Amino acid sequence: MSGVARWFQGRWGPASAEGPDGLAAPFRALRSAAAGIGTSLDESTTCTELTRAAVQVAGGCSAVMRRVGETVSGYQVIAGDADLLPDARWATAVARDAGTPAADGWTDPWLTRPLGNHLRPTLCAPLTSGADQYGVLVCAREGTAFTRAEAELLALLAERAASHIRHAREYDQVNRTAADLQRALLSEPGRPHPNLDVSIRYLPAGGRALVGGDWCETVRLHFGRTLLVVGDVMGHGLEAAVDMNAYRSSLRYIASSELPPHRVLRQLDDIAATEADRRPATCLLVRVDPSRGQVTLASAGHLPPALITARGSTALLQVPVGPPLGTGFGGYESATHRIEPDEALVLFTDGLVEHRGEDIDRSLHRLAELHFTPAVDVEGLLESILTRLDARHAEDDVAVLAARPHPRQGGFSSVEEAEG
Repeated sequence: MSGVARWFQGRWGPASAEGPDGLAAPFRALRSAAAGIGTSLDESTTCTELTRAAVQVAGGCSAVMRRVGETVSGYQVIAGDADLLPDARWATAVARDAGTPAADGWTDPWLTRPLGNHLRPTLCAPLTSGADQYGVLVCAREGTAFTRAEAELLALLAERAASHIRHAREYDQVNRTAADLQRALLSEPGRPHPNLDVSIRYLPAGGRALVGGDWCETVRLHFGRTLLVVGDVMGHGLEAAVDMNAYRSSLRYIASSELPPHRVLRQLDDIAATEADRRPATCLLVRVDPSRGQVTLASAGHLPPALITARGSTALLQVPVGPPLGTGFGGYESATHRIEPDEALVLFTDGLVEHRGEDIDRSLHRLAELHFTPAVDVEGLLESILTRLDARHAEDDVAVLAARPHPRQGGFSSVEEAEG
């Protein structure tokens, strides 16, 4: 009988008729303990699951000391009676002395007893995956020393945890890269004309680093006009962020030709439809002309903007809704509304208002019910909206833009444009 089999027999009793060595039930127990490790891509959760499984297998107490580069932490995750553990400085020295194992070699668990008045059996098993070490599992208990079979079983659990920790750290690195990309893409929107106050916010859902395709943009046009843009590319992650940047770059180029909003959307849709891998996106364009007191809107499957009146009430502006960009269907139209200098526009992605399982009309009605202090600046207006709609706990990413015109003395010259 193997050493592992003898360990099972000693822990769970003599062999029965179930299985060749009567070990089906013990192996099921071990498999159950191992299956409980790595249920998420969170390193702390994996360490907690490992310590619990180690106590289930060996009793006593277990803890994890994490390793990043040459730095070894103290005890961070503990299961069982912490008084059984050796001094953390001793365990840290053991972990550092072990070094990094060879990628093709089996790493023995370290069986030892710490010096002191109370000689408790203690085992240190490295958390290794390939050539990398992510920490050490420290197990201690009263009574008999750990057997070789127990050490190998605990090392097996430690290696399983190490594999999941590796995936968790790689996942975090991808998220950090994606977040850096998102910040780079969103950090430099175009500057509006001085006759328009603008404030922009982007909030990833749940505070997570993983980015999406939500964005806001402002484009200066001639004669004191500014094009406001909010868009939402389908999905999350680097792919959505890359497509968002492609839409954004195309929009800046097309908008510079001074086309009316619905024709800008038409050209954006034509470009996106020729790229098979480009994700569809919704988009709302609002051209603001403070000198004429007008806004011209066009929508590609996007929610309408909100107008905050001089009295502080909220109204949703009517806008013809065409299909999302990238479908190739076209069919966009523009609508024009009046806007006064003491009124404000709010453009947003659906994450600001939507609740899972709720009709979108009800979600928009919640925004339309808001009332604000008259003439509050756009920064204060945006902060009030985010707070009152609890946007920081939204179920989806949120991009929102607030703008208020204030014509300068003398105004600007306007030109009549062909809107077709």
